[in-house]
Amino acid sequence: MRTSIFGLALLATTAFAAPAHAGELGGGFSVSGNAALVTDYRFRGVSFSDEDIAIQGGIDLEHDSGFYVGTWASSIEDSPVFGHTELDIYAGWSGEITSGLTLDVGVLAYIYPNGNVGDADYVEPYASLSYTIGPAEITTGIAYAPSQTAIGDDDNTYVYGDISVGIPQTPITVSGHLGYTNGSLSIDNDVDYVDWSLGAEASFGMLSVGVAYVSTAVNGPLTDGTVVGTLGVSF
Repeated sequence: MRTSIFGLALLATTAFAAPAHAGELGGGFSVSGNAALVTDYRFRGVSFSDEDIAIQGGIDLEHDSGFYVGTWASSIEDSPVFGHTELDIYAGWSGEITSGLTLDVGVLAYIYPNGNVGDADYVEPYASLSYTIGPAEITTGIAYAPSQTAIGDDDNTYVYGDISVGIPQTPITVSGHLGYTNGSLSIDNDVDYVDWSLGAEASFGMLSVGVAYVSTAVNGPLTDGTVVGTLGVSF
């Protein structure tokens, strides 16, 4: 579910994953999971793995009512503050509110269990709307992190737009993303920056292969444009 929480996640982190194959548990509940190997973990255009390979994976529990909970993790560049692992825990509701229009709302906690200096964990509520037109899906959303110690006792806003189009009679989906960060999580001295990506993904049952060009409007060793490749599996 994290990949649908954030056109954010698929495109902002470029952690492409094949559609989840949910396992029915009874009582309206189902469980699904995903794992991926990425050549660079990019979150909102910024490399969290020091431009190295990262291993990622998650598991989700969903109910027919639309409510869900899940967790997702990724290896990151080892540091005293963040350690070597990011763990995300989230919960929310997603459902069609009118024909072709889907609402997704929830809250996500970013946790760094191996950090040894200070408190790096923070919480970020989110909301998005997705509209399907033929083979295309258009998503717009916002994630707002209120003032917290881990983000400098200030707040942060991330707004974004995504578009994905499945090419008929092929396993390929092409996608684009544009995001804007303003606040304490910005990596730009002006306290705001833009990130964007263009990518393509091919799915073959449980397996998927993706490639994307990810960049930001900020010049720096971890924000310059780069090509990110992904090998994913869902179950």
